[in-house]
Amino acid sequence: MTTTNEATTQPPQQMMSLSFSSQMSKEDEEMARSALSAFRAKEDEIEKRKMEVRERVKAQLGRVEEETRRLASIREELETMADPMRKEVNWVRKKIDSVNKELKPLGSTVQKKEREYKEALDTFNEKNREKVQLITKLMEMGQLVGESEKLRLKKLDELSRSIDTESESISQDKTIPIKN
Repeated sequence: MTTTNEATTQPPQQMMSLSFSSQMSKEDEEMARSALSAFRAKEDEIEKRKMEVRERVKAQLGRVEEETRRLASIREELETMADPMRKEVNWVRKKIDSVNKELKPLGSTVQKKEREYKEALDTFNEKNREKVQLITKLMEMGQLVGESEKLRLKKLDELSRSIDTESESISQDKTIPIKN
């Protein structure tokens, strides 16, 4: 970096080249700015033209669609003039088509619900069979428990009798004096 003292001591050619290069960079900068501005202006103009073309195409499509509708209505009128019953037949056909369109999802819904019902019924029947098996098993276990209780009561009676007989024999033994 040069200081002010060095700049004054440098030969005049170097000072000119420094000032020329700073002027050149300013000019280059101005040219770049103007080129950028021109480019942006062209882009804006292109975008504006695109929008105009789009609007014209939309307007043309709108007219074409309107003309297509008018042609369709004219065709229908011509067909009705040719055969008055034809219009009614077409109306009935359209109704049939619309009912068919409504029936398709309903039919699939019915089939789905029938499958769900069948699955639920199968599950219900399976659980019912399982319940019957468990009740049967419970009744068998109840009978076994009843028999076991009878056996336990019988053994308890036998034990009670044997304790009674033992206690009688012990009480008879107590009457005999014990010698020390």
